[in-house]
Amino acid sequence: MSVAVTASLSSHSWLLSSKRTRFPINVFYGLRTVKKVIECVPNFSEGRDLAVIRQITDAIESVQGIRLLDVDPGESTNRTVVTFIGEPEPVKEAAFRAIQKASELIDMSTHQGEHSRFGATDVCPFVPVSNANMEDCAEIARQVGRRVGDELGIPVYLYEHAASKPERQNLAKVRAGEYEGLQKKLADPAWKPDFGPAEFNPGAGATAVGAREFLIAYNINLNTTDRRYANEMAYEIRERGRWKRIGNVEPFYYKGDVVYFEEGKYADGNSDFIAGSFEELAEFYKKKYDADLYERYRSIGLDPDNLIGRPVYKDGMFTHLKGIGWVVDDYKCAQISLNLTNYKVTSPVAVLEAVRKLAVERGIVITGSEVVGVVPFEAMQEAGRFYLRRMQKSTGIPARDIVTTAVQAMGLTDVTEFDIDKKVIGLPVSDGPLANLTITDFVDEVSRDTPAPGGGSIAALAGALGSALASMVVNLSVGKGEFDSQYSDLCELAENAQAIKDELIRAIDADTEAFNEVIAGMRMAKDTAEQIAVRSSVIRAGYKSAAEVPLRTAELCRQVLDLCQAAANIGNKAVMSDAGVGALMALAGVQGAIHNVRINLPHTKDEVFIARMEAQLGALISESREICETIQQQVESGF
Repeated sequence: MSVAVTASLSSHSWLLSSKRTRFPINVFYGLRTVKKVIECVPNFSEGRDLAVIRQITDAIESVQGIRLLDVDPGESTNRTVVTFIGEPEPVKEAAFRAIQKASELIDMSTHQGEHSRFGATDVCPFVPVSNANMEDCAEIARQVGRRVGDELGIPVYLYEHAASKPERQNLAKVRAGEYEGLQKKLADPAWKPDFGPAEFNPGAGATAVGAREFLIAYNINLNTTDRRYANEMAYEIRERGRWKRIGNVEPFYYKGDVVYFEEGKYADGNSDFIAGSFEELAEFYKKKYDADLYERYRSIGLDPDNLIGRPVYKDGMFTHLKGIGWVVDDYKCAQISLNLTNYKVTSPVAVLEAVRKLAVERGIVITGSEVVGVVPFEAMQEAGRFYLRRMQKSTGIPARDIVTTAVQAMGLTDVTEFDIDKKVIGLPVSDGPLANLTITDFVDEVSRDTPAPGGGSIAALAGALGSALASMVVNLSVGKGEFDSQYSDLCELAENAQAIKDELIRAIDADTEAFNEVIAGMRMAKDTAEQIAVRSSVIRAGYKSAAEVPLRTAELCRQVLDLCQAAANIGNKAVMSDAGVGALMALAGVQGAIHNVRINLPHTKDEVFIARMEAQLGALISESREICETIQQQVESGF
């Protein structure tokens, strides 16, 4: 679960002085990344001794190429959740060093805490973030697990997508019995570790290493300190569900009488149906809910063949959701503490809105919510757009504005700070040096006696401005009564304009970076025939890149013209001129980018490449001019 901090850590300068403690980092994560990026989220069985935590995180940060995103210690749980990212090799090394350091500093034989655990490094999952897939992470988990077992002598169990056996996919099963039952577990041949010795390590315990989807640790805050109320709603929404009850179940379900399986009376957890056998009940369940009831009960640790006297379970509202209620003294409120194990199936906003409805039925107020650690941009984007749609506002606005809407609507600053730049992974940002200059500085930079930035970067900027104007025309039309029937289409148009605008902004720097490849080739040694050949090859490849980048810019600017045409077709006369200006900027972008393609083509010395590029350029410029002229006529007819 999401770890609650119950001690003040503000006296330590290396920690941010907030109730949810964060390392002072500055992380931005743009969409230009083409390398594989992996997240690692190890959980260590120490949440009270800050010196120990610091030594572990120092070991992680000692690896070049690692970004430490979050450190979240909890006193009552005596557990710290650490989050860091990097490319595969640095992540593997940092994970190993952290596990090694934890095994040296943490003694499990004296550990006490509320959270389930069986090792000094209790779990170490790897998560695909960018240009990586689950098998990449599973292979990393296997490599790290093997090294931990071989070099540190710690029993290692693989879990979730890295599991060696189906029965080891569920972390709860792998960790069942916890540290206290580990010695007995290791003696059972069925639970021989995947790596390392099948011997009890009293100091380090065991470690579960796995690969999983991005997990969002998310808490919902209540206007009460009664833990029962938090559990009441947590049990209702979590995948595990809750005991079926009857009688006094409204508004508080937990006050009802528990229903048990009886001989010849097998009750459905979600309806009034009662079967004469579990087999009959499973058939009903399959037909009504399209799910396997046998697997359902096995997943919660009950044997379908031995249910007499056991409680009947009611299904939870969501899958891929774990939840429990607790009270955080520092916040003076109860929280529904949740782990969303696949936010693409069960999103934070869907859960929050469901809980808000449950709370109203029970006379409870949701005061806000909290993200522990970091959250993917896609989850925040979904939330922001949900609330914008509910307000009938445009969803095609800048990414940061969408996230800000989500932060406000979800009450994410209710009990702690929410810094968008530190908390949101994957936020579309322009991290290029040119795009981040002020207008004056950028213009000055263009004017200097250097070949870059030049026409290609200017063409990209022109296209970006054209797309921004198309978005503006749409957004100024959304909300006006005469355009209400077009709301969905307008939002889609504005979203597309924002996406193309962002890509063109990134192209401002991409054009300069492409030309830098040519410059790098020119600076190569040319003292021998071999060096001359290599140099020539590199220069030719550089010119190809220098041609392909502006070609992409031209293609994007061509798409901007379509957006401007659609914006003009809306018929909002108050901003028709802006659609016209946007089209002119887009046409300038197309023509300017094509000039930059053509000036580089001869230097590639590749006739096939040149012919292919020229064929594309001709169609681009003719189509673009035609569309732009149509828009100009449309605009002028409205004056």
